[in-house]
Amino acid sequence: MAINNNIIVGLDIGTTKVCAIVGQMAENGKINVLGMGKAPSQGGVSRGMVANVAKAVTAIQSAVEEAIKQSQVNIKTVFVGIAGHHIKSLQHRGTLSRKQWDVEITEDELNKLEAEMENLALSPGLEILHVLPQEYRIDGEEGIKDPVGRVGVRVECNYHIITGETSAAKTILMAVRRAGLEIADLIVEPVASAAAVLSEPEMEAGVALVDIGGGTTDICIFDDGAIRHTAIIPIGGDRITKDLQEAFGILKDQAEYVKVNYGSCYPTEAMKNEVVVVPGLPGRAPKEISLYAISQVIRARVEDIIQKVDFEIVVSGIRNKLAGGIVLTGGGSSMKDITQLFNYFIGLEVHIGSPGQRLGKGMIDEVRNPMYATSIGLVLKGFELAQKHQHIELNNEIINHEEPVARVSDPFLDEVVIEQAPHQMEIGDTEIGKRSGFNLFTGSWLGGKSNLFRGLNDWMKEGDDFQDS
Repeated sequence: MAINNNIIVGLDIGTTKVCAIVGQMAENGKINVLGMGKAPSQGGVSRGMVANVAKAVTAIQSAVEEAIKQSQVNIKTVFVGIAGHHIKSLQHRGTLSRKQWDVEITEDELNKLEAEMENLALSPGLEILHVLPQEYRIDGEEGIKDPVGRVGVRVECNYHIITGETSAAKTILMAVRRAGLEIADLIVEPVASAAAVLSEPEMEAGVALVDIGGGTTDICIFDDGAIRHTAIIPIGGDRITKDLQEAFGILKDQAEYVKVNYGSCYPTEAMKNEVVVVPGLPGRAPKEISLYAISQVIRARVEDIIQKVDFEIVVSGIRNKLAGGIVLTGGGSSMKDITQLFNYFIGLEVHIGSPGQRLGKGMIDEVRNPMYATSIGLVLKGFELAQKHQHIELNNEIINHEEPVARVSDPFLDEVVIEQAPHQMEIGDTEIGKRSGFNLFTGSWLGGKSNLFRGLNDWMKEGDDFQDS
């Protein structure tokens, strides 16, 4: 085996799934995906935070094993995303006083100024995850983005600082290490998603990235090329699934299928005469659910998410500067008519963003889907951090390729059987629809960062541990 430092692995430990993506940097700066693996979280993660270490470890191992088979890379080191409602952001200004004004400003001086920000006093239990420079000021001159090579006595910088709970980071470290892996660094998930989805012109113009995942909705707002605000809302697509499950008394898998295949954020009059047939429990009759009722449930929860997103945009203080509008990504962005609903309530231009623009030739086209924005972003940020910090060791080893690995199909879709119904519409007459047991027909409705990472590694080496939840 041979160690290749040009291979990065991103590990997204999400509420609904754990995803591992193996990427290699191409000469054109794009990422070639060598392989990926995913596994259901099975209750190991809740609202973006590890809730049950044992279950999370099992999911991580399953996802990584599949990624190893596809990529033929022995994965040892990963860049891991961190999320949860505990993630907060603040602004702080740092100042550097120089003795000689005519000596050029160096990168080392800026790194020293940035390192000082990591010593800010925070509330107990909080740690700094990222220190991100926004713009510099030299002897009163504002709006300087790159001061290296310039001269001056007083150098100031506005920093965007992202914090999180130390206990949440420790739990992630524990789960990953128990899965037999080492963490190169922790990356806040909305920052990763932004790296995968947003373009430089969008960030310059001003844009709000909204990543609707399974358990959380992540927000990252840019203006003039710099991050101005980050926030994580503890509501995501799984809450919509749960709403449908509770409203209609159906199974979770059935609610998810109904949401993905028949759900909409905009109820219309035409939907009142359309129903979807949901297979009943063993020994019970199937249920017929109005598409109009399904859409009403979905819209109510999406409106809740939109109101919270709008609040964060207002808090950022740059609502009127977002010429790039809102970019939606994540698995939740695939819900029908969601862009129209966001536009209706917030009044900004809205479109769907996918990580495809940052990808080169790869084996897996599936990763171009918005649901993999965070995973691809972790790979991209991993390369960026590895280049900036030479101490990061990447020990992923290339395995001699022998045989291609077969893809694993979805067991839920493979096991269900079609149930024919009169007046079935063409919308359900797809291959997936034929294997799903669901039918749609017209008729009446018949039924109802650095210092943090070093500190946490030291903590792990000391042998401290949490109890598995």
